[in-house]
Amino acid sequence: MKTLLASTALAMLAGAAFAQENPMVGGAEMPATNDIVTNALNSADHTTLVAAVQAAGLVETLQGEGPFTVFAPTNDAFAALPEGTVETLLLPENKEQLTQVLTCHVVGAEVMSAALAEMIAADGGSHPVETLGGCTLTAAMNAAGDGITFTDENGTVANVTIADVDQSNGVIHVVDAVLTPASAEASDTTEGAMADQPEATVTAEAPADDTGGNPMVGGAAMSPSMTIVENAVNSADHTTLVAAVQAAGLAETLSGAGPFTVFAPVNAAFDALPAGTVDTLLQPENKDQLTKVLTAHVVPGTLDAGALAAQADADGFVHLQTVSGDALSVQIRPSGNAYVFDESGNVYRVTIADVMQSNGVIHVVDGVLLPAS
Repeated sequence: MKTLLASTALAMLAGAAFAQENPMVGGAEMPATNDIVTNALNSADHTTLVAAVQAAGLVETLQGEGPFTVFAPTNDAFAALPEGTVETLLLPENKEQLTQVLTCHVVGAEVMSAALAEMIAADGGSHPVETLGGCTLTAAMNAAGDGITFTDENGTVANVTIADVDQSNGVIHVVDAVLTPASAEASDTTEGAMADQPEATVTAEAPADDTGGNPMVGGAAMSPSMTIVENAVNSADHTTLVAAVQAAGLAETLSGAGPFTVFAPVNAAFDALPAGTVDTLLQPENKDQLTKVLTAHVVPGTLDAGALAAQADADGFVHLQTVSGDALSVQIRPSGNAYVFDESGNVYRVTIADVMQSNGVIHVVDGVLLPAS
C-alpha cells in the first residue's frame, strides 16, 4: 500500500488540475503567493496555532521551500483540549513535545484534497498519512462522502473544514481538531523526521539567566535583551495581541529602536470585547482602525513604574499621549496598584508591571484600551 509521502507526483498533478482561487480563512484573504506562515498569521482563527509554531521555533522551517501539506487546527480546536494543555505545551521546557504535536500536522509533500480522495478510494476507503512528526494519520471520506477526515493514533477524528488553501510552499487544509501522537511523551522521531529540513531559529527563548529580574508572562521568560515583539510572541497570554500587531503591520515598528511603553492586553481582554469585534478589526479593510486601536496602547519612551510614580500628581495620576494621538491616564494608588484610564471611560488594572525590553517596557493590562468613539 502506498503511503502519502510516496504519492507526491500524483498530488502535484491533482494540484495543477484543480487550481482555483483560494478560499478566505479566519476572515482574511490567502494569497497563493504567500508562504504557509505568512498566510497563517493573517487568519483570526489560527492565532493559537501561530503562537505554538513560534514557541516551537518552526517558523523558518514552514517558511522554507517545502513543499509541505499542513493540517491547520483552529483556535476552537485547541480550546477543546483538556484545560491547561495548551498552556503546558507552550512552556519552554515542553518545546520538544510541542514540536512533535505540531509536526504531526505536517506532511513533506504538497497534497490537494482531490489527490487524497483518489488515494482513499484506491486503498478501499482509508489511506495512511505519514507525518514529519513520526505519527501516522488515517485519511478517509466523511459519512456524507463530500469531505475528508483524519484520525490520529489516539482515535481523535478531525474534519477538513476548509480544503486546498494553496500556498507558495505547499497547501493548508483547515481542520477542526488537534491531532496528537500515540504517546504523550515526546520522542526522537521528531528530530529524525525533520533532519532534512532547514533548522528553525526564528523564535528565541529567553535563557534562564537572561531574565534580568523580569517577571514571567504567559508562562514564558521575558528577556530584557529581546525586543517587545520577540518577547510578546513567547507569551501564551498574548497570542491575540501578536496576531493583531502582525495584521496591522506594526511588528517591524515595535521591533525598532524605540523606546516604547506598551500596555499589553491579554487574550481574555480581547475575548471580553463585543462578539465579532476582533474578527472585524483583523479584516484587511479595517487595518487603519486596527492600527489606531493598537497604537492607543503605545506611549513613546520607557516609562516603568518608577518613572510613572515620579511624574504622578497629588492624586497619583500621570497623563500620557499615545502614538495614536489619543490620551491615556495612569493612576498609581496608595496600594501600589496601577490603573489605566482610556478616552472611552474604561478603567483597567496593570496586572504585571515593568517587563523590561531592549527597546522599552511592557505593562500587562486586563482590558483593551479604546480611543474615544
